Formats: sequence, C-alpha cells, structure tokens
Amino acid sequence: MPEVTPVPLARLTTLRTGAAPARMYEARTVDELVDALRGIWDDGDDWFVVGGGSNLLVGDEPFDGSVVRILTEGITPVAGAPDGHQRLRVQAGQNWDELVAYAVDHGLAGITAMSGIPGSAGAAPVQNVGAYGQEIVQTLVEVELLDEDTGEVSTVPAAELELGFRTSVLKAHYGSEPRRRAVIVSLTLELAEWGDAAHTVAGSQLRAALGLSPDDAVTLRWVRDQILTIRARKGMVLDAADPDTYSAGSFFQNAVVPASFARTLPAECPRWPVAPDPAPDRVIPLEDYAGLSPMPSTPEPDVKVSSAWLIEHSGFGKGFKLPRSRAGLSTKHALALTNRGGATAGELAELARYIRIRVHSEFGLMLQPEPVLVGVEL
Repeated sequence: MPEVTPVPLARLTTLRTGAAPARMYEARTVDELVDALRGIWDDGDDWFVVGGGSNLLVGDEPFDGSVVRILTEGITPVAGAPDGHQRLRVQAGQNWDELVAYAVDHGLAGITAMSGIPGSAGAAPVQNVGAYGQEIVQTLVEVELLDEDTGEVSTVPAAELELGFRTSVLKAHYGSEPRRRAVIVSLTLELAEWGDAAHTVAGSQLRAALGLSPDDAVTLRWVRDQILTIRARKGMVLDAADPDTYSAGSFFQNAVVPASFARTLPAECPRWPVAPDPAPDRVIPLEDYAGLSPMPSTPEPDVKVSSAWLIEHSGFGKGFKLPRSRAGLSTKHALALTNRGGATAGELAELARYIRIRVHSEFGLMLQPEPVLVGVEL
C-alpha cells in the first residue's frame, strides 16, 4: 500500500487545523486507492479520506487511525449522453474548479455557477455541493463507489445517493454516521453543449447574483468570470495572502425549515421556497366521473432561510472574534469561520458553539455545521 510519513493535517485542510495522524496513505491511482482502503478495512482501523481538505475541521489531538489522501486525477469524455449533451467521467481526486474550467473551455454548461468552490470532485456528490441555484444533483449521472461492507467497486446511479440539500447517504452529518459507508472513486456528469455562443441563463437565483434579466444572453466564460469575482469579494476563493479564505467556506448550512416556522422569523430574513414534489395527475374514467371532486391538497413547501442573516442579527458582525481567540468570522462573509493565524480546532469550535447558542436563543433555530468534524465537538 502507498503508505507515507504522516504530516499534520493542518497542512492539508483549508481551515489549517489538525495534528499528524497515526498513519497516512497517498493514492495517485484507482488501484492504489482501492488497495489502501481494503487494507485499512481488513485491519479494522479507524479511517477517513482527504481530497482538497476544504470541508474538514480536524481536531488538535492526533487521529489514532489512517488517513487516505485521494490524489487521482483525470477528466474523460464518455458515451451515453443524449443529443446536445456531453458526459464526462471525472476521477475523485480531480480539483473541482479545474473541472469547471475544463467544462467552460469546452463549452459545456451545468456547473459554471459552482466556479471557485475549493476541494475535489469526489467530495462534491457527498454533500450535493451547489451555489446560486445550481447543484450537482442536476448533472450527476452515476458514481463509482468502493463500499466498506463489501470492499467492491460498483457503479451506482445518482438516484441511489438520495441527494438533497447539502446531503446524501454518504455524508456524515454532525452527530451521526453516514447511511452508506463508501468512498467515491469517480463520478459521471452530463452537461449541456452551449459552445462559445451567448445564451439566456436559467434560474432566478443565478440571474439575480449576476444582475441579469431573463432575456439577457451571456457566454459561459462571462458567467464563470463573474462568479469568481463575486466569490473573491466574499473571501470564498482560496488565497494564501488572505486569512479570510482560511475557512471551510460556509461553516453553517442555510437552514431548510417548515413554512410555519419560517413565518415566526422576521420578515426581513431572506428566504427561498423549496418546491415540493408536484401532486400526481389524477385520471378518472368517464364512466366513473360523478361531477366535481375536491382536489388533493398540495403540501406547503419548506423554506430555505439565510443563516448569514440570522448570525448577523444575533449580534455577530463580520470579523467578530472572541477575546484572545485566533478564530473569527470572515470580514467579508458572516457564514465563514476563519483561522486568523495559528488558531486551534478548539478555538474554531468554541466560536461555532457560541454562534449556535446565540442564534438558537434569538430565533429558536439550531444551525447545523456544513463541514465534516473529526475529533471535534460543538
């Protein structure tokens, strides 16, 4: 197996925390990845994988187990797409933003709004990454999964991952285990062929972010450039010279709540309806029709509310820090917890706990962390 000398995880994670684990492996090929994980599972060792390290808060005590770095790369066009679309098979360790750049360079639409998101492609389906109304569930066809239970690699349709708002059966939500313990080896996306021509942009959330009307036509390159500019203004594009980017992106998820609860929040709190599944069509045979009948009730859609607004209106301004702490909110974006220089995981967790308690006290909502926490409690 490709075992290497362990290095501090603070060097491999964008939050810059974590001691060196007991054991570390680097997998640069699919065979190395499969062999390393099978060996670890056979030994019964505790484990986790690291791709880009952008969605991890790792504790200060050494992890007494094995860490596997997924360093596989590659983007390959594959057959199977309908007319006007192209399928790409992407290795799990492929840098996500390089994948988006590849798609834009080849005139392929569907993931452009996710430009600038740090991390690896294999991590994207785990929490159904998204931005400005685009999510990977919209383009994901299938993944190759290495299951811990069987040790085998199988091709799994996207529907079996149960992708939802920042979730899937593969994600270890805070305080719980994933419903399926497996590692993504590769993923296949199906993207629309836009070419270099200008097109109108679907999705009101993306148009609003870009300042477009429904009739405005723009190129993929223009959209990518604008998204990168927006994310950079928020400190969401990695920059070694900017401590605001020493983060895991949005630390807390925008909360999805019942509409009845959303009505208890101040009207000024930004919110977006989460459309329910449409009611099924009813077909009544003519011989059975006996006049008008009541229509089935349509469930009231859940509502996604802005956690950044809740944080700021609980008394936390951008740049907030606890006394003597080296952790703080980004000076550009209230959802990002940042390492201002030498902060421990304990300092970041202390700030996160304080924010959660205050928001809960003010609005009755317990914010959920988005990153995976290893050896850390909130």
